[in-house]
Amino acid sequence: MVTTDTTPTTRPLPSTLSLSLARTRLEVREFFREKEALIFTFFFPIVFLGIFSAVFGDGDFGNGVNAATYFTPGMIASGIFLSSFQSLAMSIALERDMGLLKRLRGTPMPPQAYFAGKIGLVLVTSIAQIVLLLGISGLLLGVDLPTEPARWLDFGWIFVLGTASGSVLGIAFSVVPKSGKAASAVVTPVVLLLQFISGVYFVYSSLPEWMRGVASVFPLKWLAQGMRSVFLPAGFEVNEPAGSWQLGTGAIVLTVWLVVGLIVAQRVFRWTRQDAG
Repeated sequence: MVTTDTTPTTRPLPSTLSLSLARTRLEVREFFREKEALIFTFFFPIVFLGIFSAVFGDGDFGNGVNAATYFTPGMIASGIFLSSFQSLAMSIALERDMGLLKRLRGTPMPPQAYFAGKIGLVLVTSIAQIVLLLGISGLLLGVDLPTEPARWLDFGWIFVLGTASGSVLGIAFSVVPKSGKAASAVVTPVVLLLQFISGVYFVYSSLPEWMRGVASVFPLKWLAQGMRSVFLPAGFEVNEPAGSWQLGTGAIVLTVWLVVGLIVAQRVFRWTRQDAG
């Protein structure tokens, strides 16, 4: 007598890593389908670099540095902050308002995969944006890119700390907007204010002392200053208010904001709207 086993077989659930990669691919596809995100996050620094280069031309910013060379590091820092803090704060607030986060929380997908997908989005868009910025700067605007390995090592840790701190702060700040529609009105002014006082749109040393003092509390100032240390000529640090790049101080400030952002995000993050109970 022949018997057949009709016991249903259960497939193992996908690993957190595979789910994280899948979420990253989904996040990237959705990001590049959104025209608003492309214009105001991805292409925004690139457009402004072109505008500043055209307006200031070959004006000397000190040590023979022209407008394109001076503003390139600031636009890189701005792009990282837009892709991390602004993008995550706005997109998560919108997804919470639409009920998407609540539905995702009810699936077997681990929360880590959701956040890994967001961070993966930040890394992909930031790297793509930087490559495009550097390509335009070097090929079209005549900016001399650094060739010393030490400078690119500095670029690496500044990029990692900048994207990490911006990402966790964006996740934490996503609870501030009361609705998805209000996210842009709440987040964008904060980002613009920090860009204006952090040496992204102006020569940092020309800003009032009190404004520089306020900017030094926040991460974007140190991200922009760190990028200037990578892309501006040797000796240019004498034009900084402190007379040096203060890379050690910048690393400490960015690390502190990373830790603070992680703690705050863990405590305040919500999967549902505040009025949902």
